[in-house]
Amino acid sequence: MRTFRNPIGHTADPWVVHHEGYYYLTGTSHDYIAVTKAASLGDLVTTEPVVVWRDTEPTRSAMLWAPELQLLDGPDGRRWYLYYTASDAADHLNHRMHVLVSTGETPLGPFEYETRLNTDPDDQYYAIDGTALQLPTGALYFFWAGWPGHVLYVSRMADPCRLVGERAHIPASGFGCPDIREGPVCLRKNGKIFLVYSACDTGTPDYCMGMLSADETDDLTDVRSWRQHPDPVFQSSARDGVYGPGHNGFFTSPDGTEDWFVYHAKTTDQYTYEGRTGRAQRLAWHSDGRPDFGSPLPLTADIPLPSGDPGSA
Repeated sequence: MRTFRNPIGHTADPWVVHHEGYYYLTGTSHDYIAVTKAASLGDLVTTEPVVVWRDTEPTRSAMLWAPELQLLDGPDGRRWYLYYTASDAADHLNHRMHVLVSTGETPLGPFEYETRLNTDPDDQYYAIDGTALQLPTGALYFFWAGWPGHVLYVSRMADPCRLVGERAHIPASGFGCPDIREGPVCLRKNGKIFLVYSACDTGTPDYCMGMLSADETDDLTDVRSWRQHPDPVFQSSARDGVYGPGHNGFFTSPDGTEDWFVYHAKTTDQYTYEGRTGRAQRLAWHSDGRPDFGSPLPLTADIPLPSGDPGSA
């Protein structure tokens, strides 16, 4: 069995999808959005990325953060949507959520700019790290981190490009950190929704992942639907030289039999935003149906490739 070693990419806020025989990786590149395509997970780190988006509009041409590729049902059928955060070059408080729509058949686009998502009625507050969740019923929700408080919010969506109704703040534990809840992403399994998020400042070794859960049939804009897991589900491991793991995403193995997650982490416990790299490892499951993230693996670990990965043949 062939293996790979982390990192899979030299970017923060990694996001991976597997589609029709290929992995697609994206992440924060600041003044553009790039996507890397490879047949094997282990080849992503050595494959040249393709720039799929730049913008000359001043209000959204800088500080492009945390792009996410999602295949969703919309008004024009099933399309690839690319959600990302962008601002002007002046102030991160001007960050807003934006969405691109693919006119092609793959996560490489080409993409066209669709709209800025209005995450509060008067467009007063910054919004970052947006992600969409589409349920089997067709119901759509949008989760993001925003102000006041740099905390988690959720809203219903009329379609992949429009939010409707009032936004709701989802209280989430910081496990001792008084501020910053960000990077929300949803995992759906056996009738449950697991909302995994990152807590604390990503520049610190305290950056970690927390989790809330709800039933798939719940109103996800009702804060009473969410149950807090009492402890971080993924955090630093000084023993293995992994610090500040967080801002994760989920994907499945090529044959659909395994669940995997990506995240960024550093090799230093010093306060810095530099050196964050994208990493991947397999997700296990507890007997009670909760995801089991385990511990972050050291960069020296030889990790079996996902099931069905052509590199494992």
